[in-house]
Amino acid sequence: MGNGMTVLLRKVFTGALLAAIGLLCACGEPQGRGRIEGPELPSAIVVDKKQRQAVAVPTGAGEGQILFGDLHVHTTFSPDAFIMSVPLTGGSGLHPPADACDFARYCSNLDFWSINDHAEGITPRRWAETRESIRECNRIAGDPDNPDLVSFLGWEWSQVNTDPAKHYGHKNVIFLDTEDDKVPARAIASPREQLAKAPMGRSAQLMMSLMDFENREFYWGIQRYYDEVADTPICEKGVDSRELPADCLEVADDPRELFTKLDQWGFDSIVIPHGNAWGMNTPAGTSFDKQLNRTQHDPDRQILFEVYSGHGNSEEYRSWRGVAVDESGGLYCPQPGDKYLPCCWRAGQIIRERCDAAGIEATECERREIEARHNFVDAGNSGHLTIPGQQVTDWLNCGTCPDCFNEPMDHRPMATAQYALAITDFENPQEPLNFRFGMMGSSDNHRSKGGTGYKEVKRKLMTEAFGAPNERQAKRVGDNREPVPYSVSLGDGGVGLVNLRNMERQNSFWLTGGLVATHSDGRDRGAIWDSLKRREVYATSGDRILLWFDMLHGDDEIPMGSEVSSTSNPRFRVSAVGAFKQKPGCPEHAVRALGSERLEHLCGGECYNPSDERHRIERIEVMRIRPQLSPGEPVEQLVEDPWRSFDCADDPMGCRVEFEDEEFVAGGREVVYYVRAVQEATPMINADNVRCEYDDQGQCIAVNPCYGDYRTPDEDDCLAPAEQRAWSSPIFVAFAPAPEQDLEEEQP
Repeated sequence: MGNGMTVLLRKVFTGALLAAIGLLCACGEPQGRGRIEGPELPSAIVVDKKQRQAVAVPTGAGEGQILFGDLHVHTTFSPDAFIMSVPLTGGSGLHPPADACDFARYCSNLDFWSINDHAEGITPRRWAETRESIRECNRIAGDPDNPDLVSFLGWEWSQVNTDPAKHYGHKNVIFLDTEDDKVPARAIASPREQLAKAPMGRSAQLMMSLMDFENREFYWGIQRYYDEVADTPICEKGVDSRELPADCLEVADDPRELFTKLDQWGFDSIVIPHGNAWGMNTPAGTSFDKQLNRTQHDPDRQILFEVYSGHGNSEEYRSWRGVAVDESGGLYCPQPGDKYLPCCWRAGQIIRERCDAAGIEATECERREIEARHNFVDAGNSGHLTIPGQQVTDWLNCGTCPDCFNEPMDHRPMATAQYALAITDFENPQEPLNFRFGMMGSSDNHRSKGGTGYKEVKRKLMTEAFGAPNERQAKRVGDNREPVPYSVSLGDGGVGLVNLRNMERQNSFWLTGGLVATHSDGRDRGAIWDSLKRREVYATSGDRILLWFDMLHGDDEIPMGSEVSSTSNPRFRVSAVGAFKQKPGCPEHAVRALGSERLEHLCGGECYNPSDERHRIERIEVMRIRPQLSPGEPVEQLVEDPWRSFDCADDPMGCRVEFEDEEFVAGGREVVYYVRAVQEATPMINADNVRCEYDDQGQCIAVNPCYGDYRTPDEDDCLAPAEQRAWSSPIFVAFAPAPEQDLEEEQP
């Protein structure tokens, strides 16, 4: 048989095989909500939780209890979660809403959680499935007045723009009720131009099916998923939300439109901005200023701020910037400083190093170095693509905050909690506007695993780390372009959704995630909701630290989250107790309820399993922020972090301190106070992110990234010591001059 005939037969055979696979994959049901397998927790377990979470309630703290939850959980109803679930990216399979219920009840043993899939992928069918799954999870919870788990309904509005002036970021929307007549008929999405396009062609899906034929249905499920999104028409603009048909996808272009639509529905809801300082999605130069006005901010709904998640810590403000603004409003690359290396500057260094190594004349290399910085800035979040052949190791620790706790990749200081609390809107000078955020944490987990921070184990299961599990299945590792000694401009060609962000580098920054803790009068839905609404909540970095922060005002104790006026110097009390140390494995009641096989599938056989020994609280830190009194007042002069710090004794009952601000009356202005309870250092996943090697001057000279693919072994959890912590919600104290003081000031 001739070579031509062999080639022809091979083509015919391949075509027939691909066609057969195509027919196979075109059939099958779309992903459903799954089946909840775990029953209600035994009552003794619920009683034990209450005792453990209130065992050290300080005198005067009232009859309430501390409950722990996660208000940011994604399932594979979210587009990105679906992609991350497939085996070729290291995923463990589909995890529908039912898995999130079982995980929260038996793996992480939470008191409450909410589902927050990306609205851009929530078709009418998926929204109906979501509502029913949440109701089912609540039905299993037992007595509604004392449930073992409260499940809230919601979604994520995921707005992203490469222009800092048009980027508002991501916000979770959560509802008190779950019945169909008490929640919107549709999730409200942000514009979805890129999402509506399939992430890969059918030929690519066929090839992936052949590479992993045993799991071929996963790859054709990708197409079914995106087809369902693309086939859902966009709702008509300018029509009241209540009058739109149920079978369209509703879109809000900005926060103003989102709040307007929620107002039209009229249901009780909370809107939580999150991931704001996370530079993988947030363009450099993004600032909260454009959201602090009566158009883009809703002070009645937007009352909480997700300060910590599996994407990093969005608390800490710094004066350095990833990009700078010139007098004409244009962006340029600032110089390094204060141990901070802008990634645009590092882009220039990479090209300069290559250029010098190639023996090119010095003035030309300098020109290319400057050009590389410009190209990086112009490309926004895709700046890494302007350096052909770039690898994660080339970027060293650029963009990170070296002295921050578990900072996100490419930290954005003007989108942090501290910056938000310090700025003021002066559009109406008679009624200046400030943010009044309570602090909370959550996981932002995309594998139906709420509250993953209970143990620092199984990085590739408990964090968002993903990548090819072996070299054979790796389609692309790193940047395969030739590492030439010049940068390239991305121009207006556009970058696809898959390559828009530096996902490969992000694997070194994924964390297990945080928690939101509430001071509640009971375990029921209403009590938890009331705690959220009055901001009597705090955040943790994952460990279940107990924290109380109160202002002592005469005989009254005013809790965290409160707004008060004072004529005298305020006095405060803080009490904190460390989290329980964990035992390996899962408790017996979880094994009996779900069985070892399902526990292994959901949480790798590792559950929240507390011992009777607690971690030590090392210190209490107090932050003092004075909101702006005039436009342009420098924020770096208004944020004092820490303002006070108190070392704690090694006491199993925790740490308690009292302090007073002796400067309050003399300052004569509003002051915002909040505290951090800092626990003894323990190993945490990716706490050292890219794992720098430093020279004698403290400069990062080499890195050992924590890859999401086979290059970092599964058993390497990339652990490093870090001090887990809890952040209280602020107490907002306005200065109110005493009447006699007013009279004295009026004297000539």
